Amino acid sequence: MSNQIYQESVEIHRKNIGKLGTIALLPVKNKRDLSLLYTPGVAEPCRVIAKDKEESFQLTSRGRTVAVISDGSAVLGLGNIGPEASLPVMEGKALLMKEFAGIDAVPIAISTQEPKEIINFIRQIAPSFVGINIEDISAPRCFEIEAATQDLGITVFHDDQHGTAIVVTAALYNAARVVGKKFEDLKVVVVGAGAAGTAIALMLLGAEMNQTGCQKVSGVASVKDLILVDSKGAIHNGRTDLDIYKKDIAAYSNKEQKSGSLAEIIHGADVVIGVSRAGLISQEMVNSMAKDAIVFAMANPEPEIMPDLAKAAGAMVVATGRSDFNNQINNVLAFPGVFRAVVDGRLPRITTKMKHAAAMAIASLVANPTTEKVIPEPFEPNIAKVVSEAILKAR
Repeated sequence: MSNQIYQESVEIHRKNIGKLGTIALLPVKNKRDLSLLYTPGVAEPCRVIAKDKEESFQLTSRGRTVAVISDGSAVLGLGNIGPEASLPVMEGKALLMKEFAGIDAVPIAISTQEPKEIINFIRQIAPSFVGINIEDISAPRCFEIEAATQDLGITVFHDDQHGTAIVVTAALYNAARVVGKKFEDLKVVVVGAGAAGTAIALMLLGAEMNQTGCQKVSGVASVKDLILVDSKGAIHNGRTDLDIYKKDIAAYSNKEQKSGSLAEIIHGADVVIGVSRAGLISQEMVNSMAKDAIVFAMANPEPEIMPDLAKAAGAMVVATGRSDFNNQINNVLAFPGVFRAVVDGRLPRITTKMKHAAAMAIASLVANPTTEKVIPEPFEPNIAKVVSEAILKAR
């Protein structure tokens, strides 16, 4: 089935030369149309904007258009495949914004992986957009890029980080209900300390990262404890090989400062969240977790552990990133609604409180969660609307 889908995908992209186009909102059928929409009439909107730049959001497509930017350094599970190869995914994100939230979006692949150049590029194109979604840019560069572009007056949002964290938080909130535990009492292990893993850890800890470091956010729920695990084991204050972002997280996580491998750290945990690679979580590891364990194995295309194996080892709730299993944790539940809020509220940034509000809104769409459904399906109605309204209410 997978090979067939891959081949059909190539064929449909080739047939249509991608999956996006441009549609004119107004006709140009005569001289009057030309005078109104181009010269000489267009000079007046230009003069109005010259006097007040904010008018650009009302008088041009800027007010409803988002840029989707990638350098191709961390595309899906494919790695650093370059900007040109990232375009099908960027087109896909733009397509989903249009289909699920009615937002126009422009995919932009850039031929540099130097953070300062990417930051400068984002600053230079900001006057054309109401928001910017940076996508598939590898960690830790993505943290630096996002932090350095929060002063533009328009939202710059890294969906690989925050979209993932929003949906994971929503799913975990409902999963805790299913297993009869309080969200605030959960002991969580996050496997994978890249963009998604770091953002998930921060959100579940009720913390945020900015240019001055990591800090707790008041009024935001957090789990009891969380241990972030990278390729060398548990992240704790005693390690000397941590980058500045991992050091910041170490100050707020792993309360007992445990060290060791995933197999050692996972023992007794209520939850394990995998954003790493296939096969990394064994049945023995799941079996060592607390009773009624929650396993989110989100590596794509192959999860850290297959759902049937996780359940056989004692997990009560299992989620993956795949559409062919129950409980698919998919960013499409979050980012269209996030950018709908950006457009409707002309938000300069998405705050941690807004992200938590979005997560709770998504969770609320499953009134009675079960082991087989802790998160809405992407095609359920009004998800983007509910997320957008929750974000705007939280601002």
